[in-house]
Amino acid sequence: MLVADIIIEQTAFSFDKPYGYAVPQELKATLKAGCRVVVPFGKGNTHRQGMVIRVYSDETNPPYKDIIRIIDTAPIITEEMIELCIWMHEHCFCTYFEAVKTVLPIGISFKVQEIFTKGETPFAAEYSFLEEYFSSNEFATRQALITAYPTLSDTKLQTLVKEGCLLKDSLSERKMEDKSLKSVRLLMTAEEIQAAALTPRQQEIAALISDLGELSVKELTYFTGASDSVIKNLAKKGVIELFQKEVYRSPVSVKRESAIPEIELTGEQEQAYNKLSELYNSPKGEAALLYGVTGSGKTSVFLKLAETAVKENKGVIIMVPEISLTPQTISIFGKRFGDKIAVFHSAMSLGQRMDEWKRVSRGEALVAIGTRSAIFAPVKNLSLIVIDEEQEHTYKSEKSPRFHARDLAKFRAHYNNALVVLASATPSIESYTNAKIGKYSLCTITKRYGKAELPEVITVDMRRELRNGNTGPLSGELKLSIDAALQKGKQAIVLLNRRGHNTYISCPTCGYVATCPNCSVSMTYHSANGRLMCHYCGYSESATKKCPNCPDTKLRFMGVGTQKIEEELKATFPEARVLRMDADSTTAKGSYSAYLTDFAEGKYDIMLGTQMVAKGLNFPNVTVVGVIGADSAANGSDYRSFERSFSLLTQVLGRAGRGDEKGVAIVQTTDPDSNLIRLAAAQDYDAFYNGEIGVRKMALYPPYCDIAQVSVSAASKADAEETSRAIFNALVEGANGEYSNVPIKILGPVPAATPKINNKYRFRMIIKTKNNARFRELLRKATAVKCPRDTTVSVDIHPETII
Repeated sequence: MLVADIIIEQTAFSFDKPYGYAVPQELKATLKAGCRVVVPFGKGNTHRQGMVIRVYSDETNPPYKDIIRIIDTAPIITEEMIELCIWMHEHCFCTYFEAVKTVLPIGISFKVQEIFTKGETPFAAEYSFLEEYFSSNEFATRQALITAYPTLSDTKLQTLVKEGCLLKDSLSERKMEDKSLKSVRLLMTAEEIQAAALTPRQQEIAALISDLGELSVKELTYFTGASDSVIKNLAKKGVIELFQKEVYRSPVSVKRESAIPEIELTGEQEQAYNKLSELYNSPKGEAALLYGVTGSGKTSVFLKLAETAVKENKGVIIMVPEISLTPQTISIFGKRFGDKIAVFHSAMSLGQRMDEWKRVSRGEALVAIGTRSAIFAPVKNLSLIVIDEEQEHTYKSEKSPRFHARDLAKFRAHYNNALVVLASATPSIESYTNAKIGKYSLCTITKRYGKAELPEVITVDMRRELRNGNTGPLSGELKLSIDAALQKGKQAIVLLNRRGHNTYISCPTCGYVATCPNCSVSMTYHSANGRLMCHYCGYSESATKKCPNCPDTKLRFMGVGTQKIEEELKATFPEARVLRMDADSTTAKGSYSAYLTDFAEGKYDIMLGTQMVAKGLNFPNVTVVGVIGADSAANGSDYRSFERSFSLLTQVLGRAGRGDEKGVAIVQTTDPDSNLIRLAAAQDYDAFYNGEIGVRKMALYPPYCDIAQVSVSAASKADAEETSRAIFNALVEGANGEYSNVPIKILGPVPAATPKINNKYRFRMIIKTKNNARFRELLRKATAVKCPRDTTVSVDIHPETII
């Protein structure tokens, strides 16, 4: 018997596993691992979508159910991606099919709907209404029947199926269809055309098609003025063939430049490139950290490495942490590789993402460029993966599967004997530690490229500004520096990592703070729409100046966000063109790319924004950088707070002075003696690392342990707390019994830092341990406790934030 191991869609995590199904005779020649199928599942034999992960012969002949039908005539994912999905299920605490859906572009996925048709057995009198229903409807979905007739239930429907009154089947619908263009091609040779009884007009059209080859009907009509009837007559005579030609929905248009200069490297860059080249040519998978100060030309190093790969017809993946960085990267790589690049990020349409995926899977594109999702690009002959700004939290998925792109990159590099390059001026503590102990090779660049120098950093004490009468959010030093830059025709970047106008509204009399009714957080005032908005659930309400709890009508608008700073900059520099870049101003499709292109072309003088303007961008005309509230997040409760703040500050300071003129960075703070600011101003990552690694060791945090966060959310606070306690007890019982060789330290369970989001109460536990198969087995068993209704349990290994 030929058997297929199949992973099933919509299975609960507790019984998620590959299930064996018999392969019917008619599918034996076509069914392969990587094909999607429809199978009967559960006691009710509900039609479910599944993915075949293995096909094999079984001599024992147990009672397998038969596969109902095949969806894909050829494998849609490779053996490598199947292995990756299995790895994600094991390490990321997700279901197998969640991993499959993550690997595939959304547009190519299918929705399987169970349908019912009338059977041969007549309906009993109590179901006579179904007789009437099916007299005018060929079929019905389960939902349609239950909605139309609330007295029906799943149990009653299954009974009707068993009695033969209803027949059960399913429909498979793809979310996005291929785009095609009606086209023509010639079926006759030149000699046959001459011999055919064609009018002069028909011969003229046939000759054009012969010269141009395949072309669309629209193009043919444009060039010849031919009518539909003329084209159809040629098709009837067998001169041409009309067909639908697939066309790609491309997110970008790039052309390879004809004269591409050689990439010139400095001595340090050359040393780094040579070392990476040795690793690239290694017969096994390798990992390296490319560590260089801001503006040192790390991109040039891995660009040259990618050039080597493309010349050898090998595949490359280039990853950036933000969508805002993709236009710059596409421009750099597009000039050298043209249409050999493909783009992957969430701002693209479903059709564009699907078509770029197809281009890569067919080998038409060799270089995949994008954000976190680019790690799933089905690149053929993969030889190089680059993760630029590897320390950024955006490489970690916040929803299931909760993977880190860095881990998946290492998996794919090992599978393909490829090289992973992690590039950063401020690498993560874990990556730098791995480089220091020899797990990664370390390549260092200590100087900026060319004549560029690190900027002068001026720290401004905002308390002194207030004492001197400046009550605004912009210091006198920052205003003077921006004004001087504008007078010279230069540009400035201002960072404030808080969007909105004011961060909260409060009453000075009774202490009232406007909070979200669905979440335990204050709401932010947005001047653009005059509303208070929750940045967690999206709830909003009209802003008012009257306190709801007392007669005071003078509510205070406290704190500043990017909208407030935008107003201040426009008032201070009325002639300057100010561009605001944050999540509110870049909602329109393509706005990231358009705004950054406009700034690069000098259409704006000042760019103000959140962290999206802080890293990876290269604007040689920027000579001034201003940082507002530089140390506001450094003292957060999360163990990574200091590291994230140092990285952000170091990165944004590095945006100044990347051209021929030395830049200046103005850092506004209420703590001018801050160690964070001193280290970032000096771009002294090594001193930062030496201090931070000591704290991590003393408090037992990564890299000295692994961390798992177990989160429970429920509509009832009691349910969330009770489930958390049950998981805790199961962990303690396992650690004291079967898993006594698994060392764990549990912090919690306690309410999360934000106890309620979107009307869900949240509890969490932090587990410090060694992340191995035994620990994951213990954690799986512990989290398989019976949960009350509407209660969700999630596990995050190495969470980016402890919330």
